[in-house]
Amino acid sequence: MATQFFSKRNLQFLLYEVFDAESLTKYPYYQDHARETFDMVLDSAEQIAEKMLKPLLTEMDRKEPQLVDGKIRIHEGMRNIIKKFGDDGWINAGFSYEEGGQQIPSTVLNSAAFIFQAANYSSSVFPFLTTGAANLLRSFGSKELQEIYIPNMYAGIWQGTMALTEPDAGSSLSDITTTAEPTDSDAECRPGVYKIKGQKIYISAGDHDMCENVIHLMLAKIKGGPAGAKGISLFVVPQKRIKETGGGSNGINTTNIENQTSNIEHRILEDNDVLTAGVYHKMGYKGAPIAHLMVGSNDNTLGYLVGEPHKGLTYMFQMMNEARIGVGMNAAAIGTAAYYASLEYAKERPQGRVISDKDISKPQTQIIRHADVKRMLLFQKAVVEGSLALLTQCGLYADLAHVTEGEEREYYHLLLDLLTPIAKSYPSEMCCLSTSAAVQILGGAGYTTDFPVEQFYREARIHPIHEGTTGIHGLDLLGRKIIIKNGKSLQLFFEELMKTIEQASEYESLKPFAEKLRKYLEKSAGITQHLLSLAAADLEVFLSDATLYLELFGIVTIAWQWLVQGIKAQEKLATAQGDDVNFYQGKLATMRYFYEYELVKIDGLARRLMSSDNVTVEMQSEWF
Repeated sequence: MATQFFSKRNLQFLLYEVFDAESLTKYPYYQDHARETFDMVLDSAEQIAEKMLKPLLTEMDRKEPQLVDGKIRIHEGMRNIIKKFGDDGWINAGFSYEEGGQQIPSTVLNSAAFIFQAANYSSSVFPFLTTGAANLLRSFGSKELQEIYIPNMYAGIWQGTMALTEPDAGSSLSDITTTAEPTDSDAECRPGVYKIKGQKIYISAGDHDMCENVIHLMLAKIKGGPAGAKGISLFVVPQKRIKETGGGSNGINTTNIENQTSNIEHRILEDNDVLTAGVYHKMGYKGAPIAHLMVGSNDNTLGYLVGEPHKGLTYMFQMMNEARIGVGMNAAAIGTAAYYASLEYAKERPQGRVISDKDISKPQTQIIRHADVKRMLLFQKAVVEGSLALLTQCGLYADLAHVTEGEEREYYHLLLDLLTPIAKSYPSEMCCLSTSAAVQILGGAGYTTDFPVEQFYREARIHPIHEGTTGIHGLDLLGRKIIIKNGKSLQLFFEELMKTIEQASEYESLKPFAEKLRKYLEKSAGITQHLLSLAAADLEVFLSDATLYLELFGIVTIAWQWLVQGIKAQEKLATAQGDDVNFYQGKLATMRYFYEYELVKIDGLARRLMSSDNVTVEMQSEWF
């Protein structure tokens, strides 16, 4: 197994040289922090990843979860890992001091999560699923719900999940059939208590034996509510509810909250009629269970309303948008681990001789000297480091949106909103290809379980599906994001790219790249206008190639990020010494690769997007 699974030097380059994460400490919310704090966070993450997560990478893949007597059994090693994340405060590290958090910027916390994910993706998901669920509760839940559920979630004692998908309602959430019916005892219960009935599938960490309880943030429709998406509400549906001790018949005693929360770990739990009907066996990501849940089979599942009725989808989208950035980071992390595994192999594996040398009396050369192998390594490096740069950029926008006000806050919100489908989809799609390149570099060895790249290849494939398929994000970008506020987000994005282009043009060596990006930015703007002109005439034609538009937009975006990195590398190279010279030269070479091999793919996409041949719309299902 490869000894290196990520580059601390690259993280430092992005955090401190490119995006200046230290500048966040000038804002009152982050003023207690400094680079030393951020480095401590990253060092702690690396230690946990090295000592606890990475050693279980292969074993968790081989010994996948099993459903035994109605309970999903997972790898025993997860007990200490989950406890470690809870004890060390990772689950709520980004939240405020008042909530027991550490007010760590997303820019830094996402980098730490990246280290965990690169070490062992399956083991990394448990705590951060809980973070997302707890964040929904802290944002929209009543004080009672927050005090009852959040402390044990922060502590890692209770697992959190997001329960959306149903057998006949995957991406089409307006078609969910899980129902919620008010109970007779609802009159005096401020949170709102409902009987929940239905089923949910593909629920990550939806049940396992390394926690005391699982807290589902579940979508359901209140009987008699509006049809479709407008009728969706959000509920806390615990696997086990707190046994009533007086003050109401709903399992929540609101008469003595303070006393209850101080002794929350001693509460008696009882079954809440949430049954695990199955565990899915997957091609990758095997260490984390994906559950099929039956809810209310015995008419005894209680759910507690979060926020207002019929606003569940709005609330859930907060968690989904955060999760989409997380999915992109997961993909980039797995791609990064695969890159370093194939890089190590390429440096050590002798095979053949350089093309110009036919003397078979000479020893074989390492395969990293072959141009085609270097091409595949450059492809991986371009994808994973370009993706990580974009994800770090998004983290910075999120942090700035949190600490600024007025128009400045709107500015960062609009950019983050526009870039979210790119940050999710580009790493997800391209890391499927980059992990494939890693397997190819190892050749026959890559196809065996003797090396980790086949596992990375399998694990990468879930991310174009997780948290909205690539097709859904294409529709989101073209059908929603670029036209919000009369295209203001798109205008701001183009202005950001033009700033980078102008800055790069100040360096003679970067001028050709600046001009290439300008050319393709103008081409992208023309394509966008062309597509928008189709919207009024035929909506189906307008959106039929939204996924290709998403691909084009992603390539332009990553080209921008490589030029941003190229500017800083060129600037630093003038005074660099030792290993830093190679580091910055590697950055510039990878930027060159992206512009020569990847950016030019826009030409083909542009030809298709400007075409009037609507074969996918006109094709009839009977013709297949």
